[in-house]
Amino acid sequence: MPRPMQLRSVAVCALVTCAALALAAGASATTATLRVVGSGNKVLAEGLVKGSTVSVKTSPKATCFGAGTGGSGKPVSLKGNTALGLLADGAKTMKALAPLSISDHFSFGLALCGVGKSVAKGSASWYLKIDHKGAAVSGDKAKIKGGDEVLWDLAPSYPYPEDLVVSSPAQASAGVPFAVHVYAYDEKGKSRPVKGAAVTGATGPTDKTGKVMVTLTEPTSLVAGLGKDIPSAAVPVCLGSQCPAGS
Repeated sequence: MPRPMQLRSVAVCALVTCAALALAAGASATTATLRVVGSGNKVLAEGLVKGSTVSVKTSPKATCFGAGTGGSGKPVSLKGNTALGLLADGAKTMKALAPLSISDHFSFGLALCGVGKSVAKGSASWYLKIDHKGAAVSGDKAKIKGGDEVLWDLAPSYPYPEDLVVSSPAQASAGVPFAVHVYAYDEKGKSRPVKGAAVTGATGPTDKTGKVMVTLTEPTSLVAGLGKDIPSAAVPVCLGSQCPAGS
């Protein structure tokens, strides 16, 4: 019969093993905001995704980097705490993101060619930003943490476009104007006020300080756009106790 000390040692070992497994699971499962903007600045998806380790099949047709650069056709494992892993997990439930066209041809990491019907062609390529800062590594190597905002944009060419952000109060009164500001983030994550941006419900474009007045008659999610810049995430504004659907 095992002695009390032996039982205690077994219990401690079991706890250590469980803790290690929990840490390993936590390292590969991450909840973050995923935004995907495809061809023609069309927003394909926007919302929280819980990324976990997922298997994705590479594609021989993923040749956006030139002839002979397609994938092997073999499956690859993507960790949920990476930007590409989050995208792959999002594609399982967000129909506009499927299928993903990925190549494992390169030594630097996996290459993303297509997301749904938005496929990189010519000088276009998928641009990755994490918390408004351009990633310096491939998506399968770009680590993310809980609460990050991961943005994939099909950029028409280099230099990459800036991404817009709307700063607005969460509450407003029907028919009463309120101030909204729009900022643009460059590749290094540095922001600046944006002049000339169009904002949902605004009286006109933003001024040189990025400011514009907005008047709403119903709960609305505000979006800013300007030329080839990446459109902003939708910012919900409630009127009293009523909020935009899905917010």
